[in-house]
Amino acid sequence: MTRRNTPRVSFIGFGEAGQAIAAGLRETGIERVAAWDILFPEAVGARLKAAGESIGVRVAKSAADAVAETDMIISAVTAASSVEAARSVAPHLKGSPYYLDINSVSPGRKQETAKLLGARARYVDVAVIAPIHPARHKTPLLISGPHAEAIAPLLNELEMKLSVVGAETGQAAAIKMIRSVMIKGIEALTAECFMAAQRAGIVEEVAASLKNNYPGLDWPKVIDYNLERMASHGIRRADEMEQSAITLTELGIAPLMTNGTVARQRELGELGKRADIKTAKTEGRAAILRAINTVKDNH
Repeated sequence: MTRRNTPRVSFIGFGEAGQAIAAGLRETGIERVAAWDILFPEAVGARLKAAGESIGVRVAKSAADAVAETDMIISAVTAASSVEAARSVAPHLKGSPYYLDINSVSPGRKQETAKLLGARARYVDVAVIAPIHPARHKTPLLISGPHAEAIAPLLNELEMKLSVVGAETGQAAAIKMIRSVMIKGIEALTAECFMAAQRAGIVEEVAASLKNNYPGLDWPKVIDYNLERMASHGIRRADEMEQSAITLTELGIAPLMTNGTVARQRELGELGKRADIKTAKTEGRAAILRAINTVKDNH
């Protein structure tokens, strides 16, 4: 490190998570931040590059350019691209920088990526366990792997909130993937339950009845939140849940419920692209349920 409290940071993948973390780190005083995203050369990448420039991030010309003379790489790509992201930078790494893999993938995928990088980087398995907004770089993290203890003090200096959960790559990923079975599964069950309740005309009655079994939950808020999250992020969450299904399979558990969650998350995510659903998301559960069922009736 040049100075422990001001590392040079590189992002591979500059979507919502990358931008949020980069903005937070810049505000802590990290001056040298670079980013690369495979969408940068395309027309749709203009928005990502503009975000980087507004944050004060150097928009790199390639993956190799982004990781030149870096101390720490944060990989924040889609689940399907996590290994390819590592492969794109591996030949260009010097000085064994830390490689923080924050992607929502199975423990096996994390181990595959660590093996690919080998001694060229100090790989750290990172699991993001809360929405990236509003906390940004302070969002709670779990980290594991042989370099987790070594990097923890630096991340703490950068005001990042983390817990070291083990010395083996894949331990943080396992916690994230397995807890997602419950978290995103409840979201999918919420959608399925209340889509039916809306058609039966008993949304408020069903919501009120749930208090009998789960008195500690504010069900109207839970329903609104879960529907909004699925409509806004269902496609990405479906991809993550496919990784949860892989994790369960790696452990010898048939992912029966999780495969259903994948389908329901993806369905709501696709519907969430529609203008009428986007509008309804801001108006609460009654509006979004009506809009969803109207679309389904017309197909």
